[in-house]
Amino acid sequence: MTQQAPTNPPRTPKRPHAYSVHGVQLVDDYAWLKAENWQEVLRDPKVLPADIRAVLEAENAYASAMLESTQSLRDHLFIELRARIKEDDVDVPAPDGAYVYYRKHRQGGQHPLFCRRGRESAGDEEIMLDGDALGDGKAFFQFGGVCPSPDHKLVAWSSDDKGSELFTMRVRDLSTGHDLPDEVIETSGGAVWSADGTSFLYVQMDDNHRPHCVMLHTLGTQQADDRLIYKESDPGWFVGISRTQSRRFCVIELHDHASAEARLIDLEQIDTPPRLVAARKDGLRYDVEHHGERLIICTNADGAEDFKLVTADLATPDQWQDFLPHQRGRMIMSFVPFEKHMVRLERENGLPRIIIHDFDSGGERPIAFDEEAYSLGLENMLEFSTKTLRFSYSSMTTPREVYDYDIASGTRILRKRQDIPSGHEASLYVTRRIYARAHDGEEVPVSLLYRKDTTLDGSAPLLLQGYGAYGHASPASFSAHRFSLVDRGFVYAIAHIRGGTDKGWHWYENGKLEHKPNTFADFISAARHLCAENFTRSGRIIALGGSAGGMLMGAVANQAPDLFGGIIADVPFVDVLNTMLDAELPLTPPECVEWGNPAADEKAFRTILSYSPYDNVRAQPYPAMLVEAGLTDPRVTYWEPAKWVARLRETMTGGGPIILYTNMEAGHGGAAGRFDALKDIAREYAFAIDCVQGHEG
Repeated sequence: MTQQAPTNPPRTPKRPHAYSVHGVQLVDDYAWLKAENWQEVLRDPKVLPADIRAVLEAENAYASAMLESTQSLRDHLFIELRARIKEDDVDVPAPDGAYVYYRKHRQGGQHPLFCRRGRESAGDEEIMLDGDALGDGKAFFQFGGVCPSPDHKLVAWSSDDKGSELFTMRVRDLSTGHDLPDEVIETSGGAVWSADGTSFLYVQMDDNHRPHCVMLHTLGTQQADDRLIYKESDPGWFVGISRTQSRRFCVIELHDHASAEARLIDLEQIDTPPRLVAARKDGLRYDVEHHGERLIICTNADGAEDFKLVTADLATPDQWQDFLPHQRGRMIMSFVPFEKHMVRLERENGLPRIIIHDFDSGGERPIAFDEEAYSLGLENMLEFSTKTLRFSYSSMTTPREVYDYDIASGTRILRKRQDIPSGHEASLYVTRRIYARAHDGEEVPVSLLYRKDTTLDGSAPLLLQGYGAYGHASPASFSAHRFSLVDRGFVYAIAHIRGGTDKGWHWYENGKLEHKPNTFADFISAARHLCAENFTRSGRIIALGGSAGGMLMGAVANQAPDLFGGIIADVPFVDVLNTMLDAELPLTPPECVEWGNPAADEKAFRTILSYSPYDNVRAQPYPAMLVEAGLTDPRVTYWEPAKWVARLRETMTGGGPIILYTNMEAGHGGAAGRFDALKDIAREYAFAIDCVQGHEG
């Protein structure tokens, strides 16, 4: 970073906690930063113990002082970022019965408005939910689910006002604009209505912030009278609900990170017990949809690593027949059946494509694009009987476009192109896909964005983003924000490292459990390849990652600190070992199949111990770091980044500074308002620019 006014960083007091695991003696000097009443803090941040609050507030004061010199740049970046947003934006309306539903923002508004109008009318807009009004005066406000009833008279909606992802569900009467007395607290946010619209299903969170049971709420009754429909006994399994595209069933979706199970509730006979599709089996994954008298299922059964489609009769849901055979390297990411056709989104050779399957003829038609790297997505379509497919397309240079595709004629109609009010000329930029050779010979894809006039002689600063976990791919999609860096001479790079599914399911399997170190090695290989190809050089790279990508940041900071001029770690999962040893934390039991169970498995313990960023901080220089946390974050608890920063400062022999900023009024996703969120991005980008200015020459 550039020279700062002398500021002494806070020193967090040590209160050593010694413990032994599998015969290994460990000492955690900062374990006390985990509040004993952490469950209460998620629900009411004011009850955070005073000594812990003092640490976080001291860190925020230090962050403010250290970032003061970037304030002018942050202000300018915020103006730039906001100028790229069409403030009075409107989504493409989605038809549903007599209405079309859509979301929009008003000029100057922080939060979305959920609206509808008559299907045949160009006017008569009805604002069902006004996020700006509902969020007014609240430090944090975020919508969860917004679910109109089947008769379109009511809407079940949920919101979170603390950032802790504990949503309160309410029901609004659309004829009056007022909420009914019904109120259901501490839900996961979504709802599925019964066919007659007199009740809805929801997922209840338990005391440890895990979605653990499905409940049925009947309108006009108290939550205490809600009926239990399904309760999951295994704390390692997540519970979710969704509605089939046909609207016939609610699917109770049960899964950990390796296996799945589903049960069906007939929404026309909601009092009948849920019906099991296929019993859970280690390693068996499947997703269920409904079409006529059969189910269509996407599964990895029978060694279908990249998934296949099967069908089953409703009467015998566990007897599967192949519909679309498995093809290794062609990964089926999602599928949606409609009355006459089915649409699937798949990825091959790192690029997505859409396939339309005609049920009558069995014929298939692909939709693909020609850029080196791009992103495709299936848009939300509310109706089952439709002849139109809606999808979105973007690339790192091309703003998001929404198309309606006429299935009969094969013609595309552009319904919306993302508007950049301050202007965007795609021809000024280049997007590329290159490959870095990993330590074991694997080819790691890297997507690039830069201006055509950027000099590629190694002098350019480069931001390298990575994630690499849970099988989540990192799409090469458009982000208007990135141009604040790219227009300042940065190369923006996304490393599609193992742990994601960018190259198929095997890419995920080779970046989890005992193979997790591949994720970190891939990122380092990508950084070194970018240097070797003269896109940048060591010390000019800013690394960026959040959540599990924050673990990546911690690991590469320990393993290759000389490569990076700065690191931005957003809500970083860095205290991996201690978190995975604590079975009471929200995500620990479900995460054991992702990282391993160090309490029960000595091999898993030693693997995690070998890379856990907090446990591997070394006496060496570290690059400058901006570490961001949220006090009410239930996924990566605030004490993980706080402990990590304390240990870094205590152990490092030079470099830095290490800056910790904790949002005391938000959780995992940071600020909820769209303009407040831009301030977070401006802080990160200003930090990145400041870091490379200190490595000129």
